[in-house]
Amino acid sequence: MSRTDAALRPVDLARMAGVSTQQIRNYLDAGILPPAARTPAGYRRFEDRHRRALVTYRALLPGYGAETARAVMRAVHAEDIALALTLVNAGHAALHDQRLSLQAAGEALETVAGQTPDTSAPARSGPLRIGEVAARIGVRTSALRVWESAGLLRPRRDRGTGYRVYGPSDIRDARMIDLLRQVRYPLPQIRPVIEGLRRTGGSDALRTVIARRQEGLAQRATAMLEGSCRLHHYLTEDRSAEDR
Repeated sequence: MSRTDAALRPVDLARMAGVSTQQIRNYLDAGILPPAARTPAGYRRFEDRHRRALVTYRALLPGYGAETARAVMRAVHAEDIALALTLVNAGHAALHDQRLSLQAAGEALETVAGQTPDTSAPARSGPLRIGEVAARIGVRTSALRVWESAGLLRPRRDRGTGYRVYGPSDIRDARMIDLLRQVRYPLPQIRPVIEGLRRTGGSDALRTVIARRQEGLAQRATAMLEGSCRLHHYLTEDRSAEDR
C-alpha cells in the first residue's frame, strides 16, 4: 500500500504536529481538516490529504495567525478558493499597512524625540490637566492613567487641588507613548524608550525599537510567503489527484 493510500490514525497526525489527538479531532470539527470517512466500526479514517491539510494549516499559522489560517482552510474545504485567496491577500495588505504605519511612526517619533521641551519656563497657559492633554494628543483620559500606572508618565500633582498637571516634558512623553502604541508596542517595551529619552534626550532606544519592529515584520512576511507556498502546493496536489 502506498503512502498516499495508507490510512492514518489520529495519533499519527498528532505526533507529526506535536499536538494531542483531541486537537486533531478539534481541527476536523472546525473544518481545518477535510471531512473524514468512518470505518465500519465507527472510527474516523484519515488519509494523506488530512496530513497535507494539517501541514498546510501549521504553515499558515506563523504568518497569518490562527483566525485567518482557520478561515482559509475552511474556505478551501468548502471549495470556495476565491474566498481563501481573498483572505490571504487581505493578510498581505494588512502587513503592508503595518509597514507604512511603522515608517510614519518612526519618522514622527524621531521628530518628537528631537524636540527639547522648554522646562525653564511654564507654557503661556500654564501646565495642563489630564483632560486637556488627552484632547491635545487625541486619546482617552483613561489611557493616560494606564500609562501613568505603568510608570511611563509622571505628572506632578497640584498642591492645592491634588489634580494631575502635565508640563511640556510630560506632553512630549505622552505623544511618544501614543505613537508607539499605534504600532502595537506593549507598554513594558516602551519604558526603555521613554527612560532613554528622559536621560539623554537622544533617540538611540527609539531607533532600536523601530529596528526590532521592522525585523519582526520582515520575519512575518517570510512566514507568510512560506505559508502561501504550502497552500499553493495543497491546492495543486488536490487538483492533480482529481485529474488522475
